Amino acid sequence: MEAIVIFCTVPDKSEAKKISNALVSEHLAACVSTVDKVNSVFSFNNEMCSENELLLIIKTRPELFDKIEAVIKALHSYNIPEIIALPIVTSSKDYLGWLKHETLE
Repeated sequence: MEAIVIFCTVPDKSEAKKISNALVSEHLAACVSTVDKVNSVFSFNNEMCSENELLLIIKTRPELFDKIEAVIKALHSYNIPEIIALPIVTSSKDYLGWLKHETLE
C-alpha cells in the first residue's frame, strides 16, 4: 500500500483544529499532527514575508489527495495555502495497516 504525508501551514490553532478535525472525521486522513511555532520566510506578490505559522502533517493515501486539497481550500484562510505531498518511502507494516483502515477505501 502506498502512503503520503501532506504538509500544510496554517495561521493559528483554531484553523489547525478545524482542518484537522474535518480531515480525520471524514476519514480522509488517519492522523493530522500539528507542529507549533514554525516561522516561514517566503516571497508573495514581490514582497519578502515572514510569518509565524503552525504546520499540519497529514498522513493519508495518495488517491485521497484531491479530496484533501478540496477540504483544505474550503476551510483555509489563505488565498494560496501550502498543500504539498511527499511519499512515505517506508513504514512499519502495522502503521500502514492502521492508516489504510482509518482512511476511505
